[in-house]
Amino acid sequence: MAIAAVMMAAVPTLFSAAFPGIEMKAAARRTAATLRLARESAIRKGEDTHVLVDLENHRLTLAGYRSLTLPQRLTIQLDGAGSEMLDDQRGMIRFFPDGSSTGGRVILSHGDHGYQVGVTWLTGRIELESWSAP
Repeated sequence: MAIAAVMMAAVPTLFSAAFPGIEMKAAARRTAATLRLARESAIRKGEDTHVLVDLENHRLTLAGYRSLTLPQRLTIQLDGAGSEMLDDQRGMIRFFPDGSSTGGRVILSHGDHGYQVGVTWLTGRIELESWSAP
């Protein structure tokens, strides 16, 4: 039983180390899900809702819900509205009761490829797409 417990604890770590692309795509999907939840919350509650993106701590925070911590091995970038940037390491993507947003883009990468999660300002639509360095 002890050997099985050690193996079960080690396998996810070995799996993510062997397949960083899978880990990156899962992180991008969780990022998109967090942003979708923020949009739905703004519409349902009828009040502005924001997701705080903390680049230094690799964390997305949606108030009232638990924070999403992203893998440290990934590089995270935030392209957001200037008025929503708190400093060079923290910024927000805000959603309004009508479903619209301030817009923005979160890029999760490892090396020169990764995924981008974009938020369209007019509609608040969230899209997950592949990304590669220019």
